[in-house]
Amino acid sequence: MSVTDRPVTPPSAPAPWHAQDPDAVLSALSSNARTGLSTDETRARAQRYGENVIAAEPAPSMWATALRQLRDPMNLMLIAVAVVSIVIDEIPTAIVVAALVLLNVVMGTQQELKARASVDALAKMQTPQARVIRDGTLSQVDATTLVPGDVVELEAGDIVPADGRLLRTATLESQEAALTGESAPVSKDPSTLPDPDVSLGDRSNMVFQNTSITRGTATMVVTDTGMHTEMGRIASMLSAVAPSKSPLQRELDTLTKILGLIAWLAVAVIVVIGFVRGQDLTTVLLLGISMGISAIPTGLPTFVQAMLAYGARQLADAKAVVKNLTDVETLGATSAINSDKTGTLTMNQMTVRSLYFHTRWYTVGGEGYAKTGAITQAAGEPMPDFTMLAYGLCLDSDATVSDAGEVVGDPTEAALVVLAAKVGVDAPLTRQRYPRVAEVPFDSAYKFMATFHHLEIDGDTRFVEIVKGGPDVVLDRCTHAFRPDRERVPLDEVRDELAAANRSMSEKGLRVLAFAARNLDGAEDAVTADPMSFVGELTFIGMVGIIDPLRPEAVEAVRTAHEAGIEVRMITGDHAITAAAIGAELGLGGGAVGGAELQAMSDEELTAALPNLHVFGRVTPQDKLRLADVMQRGGAVVAMTGDAVNDAAALKKADIGVAMGSGSEVTKQAGKMVLTDDNFGTLVTAIRLGRSIYDKIVSYIRYQMAKLFSLVLLFLAASIFDINEGVALTPLMVLFQHFFITLFPVIAIMRDPAPPNLMNKPPRDPRQPIANRTSFTQWLAYGILQFAITLAAMLLAPGELSPDEANVPMTMAFVVMSLASIMAGLVMRRDPESGLTAPVLGALKVLTIPLVVTVCAVELGFLQDLLMTTSLSGAQWLICLGWALIVPVVVEADKAIRRRRLAGAPESITTAEALVPARAR
Repeated sequence: MSVTDRPVTPPSAPAPWHAQDPDAVLSALSSNARTGLSTDETRARAQRYGENVIAAEPAPSMWATALRQLRDPMNLMLIAVAVVSIVIDEIPTAIVVAALVLLNVVMGTQQELKARASVDALAKMQTPQARVIRDGTLSQVDATTLVPGDVVELEAGDIVPADGRLLRTATLESQEAALTGESAPVSKDPSTLPDPDVSLGDRSNMVFQNTSITRGTATMVVTDTGMHTEMGRIASMLSAVAPSKSPLQRELDTLTKILGLIAWLAVAVIVVIGFVRGQDLTTVLLLGISMGISAIPTGLPTFVQAMLAYGARQLADAKAVVKNLTDVETLGATSAINSDKTGTLTMNQMTVRSLYFHTRWYTVGGEGYAKTGAITQAAGEPMPDFTMLAYGLCLDSDATVSDAGEVVGDPTEAALVVLAAKVGVDAPLTRQRYPRVAEVPFDSAYKFMATFHHLEIDGDTRFVEIVKGGPDVVLDRCTHAFRPDRERVPLDEVRDELAAANRSMSEKGLRVLAFAARNLDGAEDAVTADPMSFVGELTFIGMVGIIDPLRPEAVEAVRTAHEAGIEVRMITGDHAITAAAIGAELGLGGGAVGGAELQAMSDEELTAALPNLHVFGRVTPQDKLRLADVMQRGGAVVAMTGDAVNDAAALKKADIGVAMGSGSEVTKQAGKMVLTDDNFGTLVTAIRLGRSIYDKIVSYIRYQMAKLFSLVLLFLAASIFDINEGVALTPLMVLFQHFFITLFPVIAIMRDPAPPNLMNKPPRDPRQPIANRTSFTQWLAYGILQFAITLAAMLLAPGELSPDEANVPMTMAFVVMSLASIMAGLVMRRDPESGLTAPVLGALKVLTIPLVVTVCAVELGFLQDLLMTTSLSGAQWLICLGWALIVPVVVEADKAIRRRRLAGAPESITTAEALVPARAR
C-alpha cells in the first residue's frame, strides 16, 4: 500500500495529544482505560485505518531501471550510430557499437538495483506482538492489528508498538535514541504538558513506535498507527526525498551535451561537404559514422564506471561500502560533514568519567562498558574507602553488565555497575548478599531512588538507606556531608563546594548523579510501612559524572577533516549544553544552538549563521533534513553520518549519506555508504580515496578529450581538404583505438598512487565543472598537438606508393595516433607533476601491452583485413615513433613551465588555485 492509499487520519483533536489530559485523549479516541475497545469496534477501526504497518515504496522494476540507463544521451548517440551502420551494411561496426551500449546499460542497471527499499526496511522493524486490553481482557495480539484507541500495557524490555499517550506509569523510562538521537533514557510520566509546541524529545507523556522501554511499567492509549506515527512520518519523508545526482553525474551530463554538440556539428559539416562533392549516400553516411564515432567518447561511460568500481573496491578494503559507483567521486567533493553524535562520534555506551567523593576529585579511566580502568587522584592523597559509594552503585540500580560488556537494563545504571567493578565490587554478588528490605522506586516526579538494606559497615551490621538521584534533589534532602576520612560535617559547611562541583561537571556535558545515605537502625518496621517518609536527613556521599564517551579515533578524524578544508558539525538529540561540551572536546569550533532556536530561524538567517554554528542540540528529523537542504543550496557538498532511524531522511537527502554498520537497517538502506567498522575516521579515509579517484577521473578526461579533439580535427581536415578521399581512419580503426589502445593508459592512470599532500588542500568547488574554460583550452591544445603530428604522418608518407601500398598513409596515421596515445597516457596521468618521475615502472609495464597490440594490428593478416591496415617497413615504424615522441616532449615542457610559475607564485595564491588544470578549477 502506498502512502497516498492510506485511509483517513484518526479523529482530529483540539490540541496535540501531549497537550491534553488522559481523560480528554480517551474521550477523543472513544476509548476506555479499563476495558479498552470492543472487538467489533476494533474490526471497524481496522477497516478504517488499515494495518499498523509502514507502507513500502514500490521499487522500479529492473526493466524500468535499464530503460532509464538506455535514455542516457551518450547511449542514445551510440544507438543512432549503430542504426546507420546497419543501413549502410557496416555490420561489424554496428555489432561493436551495440555491444558497447549493452555494456553501459548492464553496468549502470546492476549498480542502481543494489540501492533500493529504504522504506521496506522500516516495515521490517514492526514489533510482532503487543499486550492490549480489549473487551476488558488483557491479551497478546499482532502489533500490526493495533488501531487508534487501543489500550496497551508496557514493561521494561518492550518495544513500543505504536505511538501513544501515557495513562499510567511506574518509574517508566524509554530509550529514544533511534528516534530523537538522545543517548540517555528519557523519564516518562502521564502529566499533561501545557505547551502544544514542545519538541518531540521533550514529550514526556508520549511514547513512540520502535523505541524501547528500559525501566518500569506503563499503560498507554494508541494515538497513531502505521504511516501516522513518527516513524511513519520519517518513511513519508524518505518517499518524498528525491535522490539527487552526484556532482560527477552533473558534470558528465554537461560534458556530454558539449560533446554531442561538437559531434553533430562535425558530422553535419562532413555530410554537407560530401553531398556538395557529389558523393553517394553510402559514402557520405560512412564518413558521418566515422566522424560520429570519433567525436563521441564511446568508452567514456564504461571507463568512468570502471574507474569508480576500482575506487569502490579500495573503499571496501578500507571498510567503507558504497552502493552506487558515482558516490565514490562524490566523497572527494565533500565540503561539509553533518555527523550524528550518539553511536557515531560517541560509543553509545554511558561511562563514568568524573567522581567527586567525600569532597575530593577522582578521574575514572576505561572505555564503554569494559570493567577495566583506573581511578586516579592527586598525588600524596591516601586512597579512600569507597565502600559506601559502592553500596549505592550496586544496590540503587537494577542493570546488569556481563564481563563481555553486554548490558541488560538502563544504560546509565550500567555505567554505575561498571564503576563498582572498577573499585573492586561485584554488583550481582552485592545485591545477593544485601537484598532490599524496602524501596522508593525512581520516578520523574521526584527524581530520586531510595533502597533500604542491612549493610556491613565498620564490622557491624547496620540498617541503612541509600539514595541516588539528581544532585539538587538529593542535596535538598541532606543535612550533613562526608569529608575525607569519613568526617561527618553539617551540609552548610560544604554546600558551596558541592554546588561548584556539580556545576563543573554539568558544564563539561556530564550527566551528574548524587549519592547519600542514612543510618536507620531500629526503624525497620516504620520504613517498611512508609519508606518515602524516611528520605530525608541524609548524609551526602558523593557525585559521579557520566558521559557517552567519544570514539578514540573521532578527534583525529575531525582534525584531519579541518586540515582538508571540510567543515564538521555535530547534530544530535541531546541537550545543547551536553552537545556543546562534546563539540569542544572534539575541536569542532564555536557555536551551539538548540532545536527551538534553529526552528525559529528563517532559511536566510540560518545560512548567514552557519559559518559560526558547529553544534546543534535537541534537533528533530525534520531539522536534520532542513540543515542538509540549506547547506546544499549554499553550494556545499554534504555528507551526513548516522546510525538511527531518525537520521534516515537526512541521509537520503545528503549528497553522501553515511550509515554505520551497527545502525538500523533503515539508515543502511537510506544511506549511500555504510561504514562497516562504525569508525568515524573511516569516513575521512573514504574522502581521501574519493579525492584521489576524482583526480584520476580528471586525468582520464584530460587524456580522453585530447584524443577526441585530435580525431575530430583529423576527420574534418580530411573531409574539407579531401585527404585520402575524405576518410582519415575507418570506423573500426577508431573503435580499435578506443577499446584496445585507450584502455591501457586508463589502467595506468587508475593505478597511479595518490599524492601525499592530497588532504592538505581544500575541497574542489562542485560548481566549477570539469569542462571549464581553462581545462577546455588545455584539452584542445593537447588535441591539436596530436592531430598535427597524425596529419603530418599521413601527408608526409615517404616516397611513391604502389597500389599495394595505398593504405600506408592511413596506416601510418593509425600508428602515430596509437603511439601518441600511449605516450600521452604516461605523461598526462599527473598534472602538473611530471609523468616521468617515480613511480613510473608500473605504468610502463601496463603501456607495453597497447604497444604490442598496435604492432599486431598493423602486421597480422586477419587484423589487416578487418581494420584495412597494411604492413610498414622498419623506416616507416621509426618515422611514426619520431612523430609520436613529440607529444610527451611538448606536454612535459608545458607542465614544467607551469610548475615554474607555481614555484614563483605569491604566497597568497594557494596550491589549489595555482593548479588550475589539475584540479579542473
